[in-house]
Formats: sequence, structure tokens, C-alpha cells
Amino acid sequence: MPAILYSEVRKGMVIIEDGQLYYVVGRELKTPGNLPSKLWLKIKNLKTGFVQDVRVHPEDKVEKAYLETREMQYLYKDGSEFVFMDLETYDQISLSEDMVGELMPYLKENEKASVTFHEGKPLSLELPASVELEVVDTEPSLKGATAAAQYKPATLETGLKISVPPFINIGDRIVVDTREGKYLSRAKE
Repeated sequence: MPAILYSEVRKGMVIIEDGQLYYVVGRELKTPGNLPSKLWLKIKNLKTGFVQDVRVHPEDKVEKAYLETREMQYLYKDGSEFVFMDLETYDQISLSEDMVGELMPYLKENEKASVTFHEGKPLSLELPASVELEVVDTEPSLKGATAAAQYKPATLETGLKISVPPFINIGDRIVVDTREGKYLSRAKE
């Protein structure tokens, strides 16, 4: 892998430091008086999730990581593993519960997702901004319920529990925001 100068590192890049992958969250160049400039980087360890601030010399070199993102399709859960299929090559890979993490309640069979790889190893999973899920349990809607923001609890087909408007019934398909876990709208038929 080619090395680049720290001065070329930008927010959003992934660098390799001491054999670990780090996502660059932020950067700031400081030049105190007559002293040489220092570059402050805020980096996140992609394995542990630990975020730290580091001070480096802009003329020092660092290794840039090259990542590949592939479109995958979620097939099924096998014990504690989630099996995905590459939509281009039809190869199957398994991702651990740790990697899927808080995205589990939004995953249903045949759902598409993006998996980021580094040197053939999966690093992260990203779902679309919203997914369509079916309501399997909620309180019945009351006749004459107003359009005021009075939400009621609902359980979705994946087990996710969210608040929905009073006009949503069991069997309705709704659109859910995967970043915030909130109801967005009824699904278009």
C-alpha cells in the first residue's frame, strides 16, 4: 500500500496506523507562533470503535487503506451469524452479531445492504436510510381519533418496537428510518 503525507489526510479517509484501521473523523492544522505546525487528527478505530485525538507532523507519512463496498442481500440467520450474498458474484459471507449490531431489528430476508471490505475482510454493514416493515402487533385504532401527534406502540415483523400514528393497524406496511428507528410513513402499495 502506498504511503501518503499526513498533510494529505482528509476527513472520511481510512488510514492504517500500527496495523489497525482508523477512520478520520476530523482534522485541524495548528501553527503555534514560530513553532513548526502540527496536525491534530480525530480518528476512530474501526475494530474497537474507540475515538482518540492524535498529534502528528504534517510531513510524516501514513498508509492509506483502500476499501471496497459491495451490494449484498441478507439471506438468513444461522445461529449467531448473518448470511449475506454478493449480488454480483453470488458468493455468500457470514457476518457476526457484533458486526450487525444495532441494525439487527431492521434486517429481514432479501433486504439489500452495503458491506465494506478491506483486503477481503468485511469491516462494516450499512443499511439503506429506510426500510419497509409490516406491523404485527399494535392497539386497535379508535374511531374518531384526531390527527394530533398521539402515537401508540407497535411491534414490527422483525421484533422492532416503535411508536406509530393511531391510524396504523396490524398488517399495515410502514417505512422506518434505520438511523433513528422512527416511523416515516405508510408504505406505498
